[in-house]
Amino acid sequence: MIIRPMTPDDILGAVELQRACFPPPFPEVLLWRPEHLARHLELFPEGQFVAVDTDNAIWGGASSVLISEENYNAHRNWDTTVGGPFLNAHDPNGTTLYGVDISVHPEARRQGIARRLYHARFAVVRELGLRRFATACRIPDFRTWRTQPGDLARDLERYINDVVWDRANDRTLSPLLHIGLKPVCGILDYMEDEESFDCAVLLKWKPTRPWLGPEVIDGDE
Repeated sequence: MIIRPMTPDDILGAVELQRACFPPPFPEVLLWRPEHLARHLELFPEGQFVAVDTDNAIWGGASSVLISEENYNAHRNWDTTVGGPFLNAHDPNGTTLYGVDISVHPEARRQGIARRLYHARFAVVRELGLRRFATACRIPDFRTWRTQPGDLARDLERYINDVVWDRANDRTLSPLLHIGLKPVCGILDYMEDEESFDCAVLLKWKPTRPWLGPEVIDGDE
């Protein structure tokens, strides 16, 4: 499997990939259309990647955008943070590489593809001299964990702590913690997502100086 920059020829395959990765109840309106990915390539080609096999079939993909320091610190919802599916919040002078989406085909999971896509993103952070990589991940197992709903914000904080301390497993959050991302906070009303109660967890990764390996991170800001 090869991780390489996305090209215009990859767009239709990347659109099909995302639909295989996020079936209902994930809202179809939130999935990429060809014009979205074409705009991503126009705005910021350095932040778009695909994972392909020797036949050039697409098994994984990742979209990213640059956002300002103010935007990162505001911890807003997905649409405001990235500027919607056309990434209208892209800031060429931004200090944070923000992960908008990552997709790995269900038949190709547990092969290290997501980890390699994240390492490609981390390399961009270093190459561009950015402050950090950040992303807000969905938490699809929050719904089954929250058997006796109470205050949503409090439940979200408890769930994050349970996953961090391995008292619970989340199919999305847990692997990202193992890759080396660190939780910053939970975000309510991040995007329409029934399984996550519309919540997400903001994560960050910061480069060390000098280079010590792909998974080494420094302390909190």
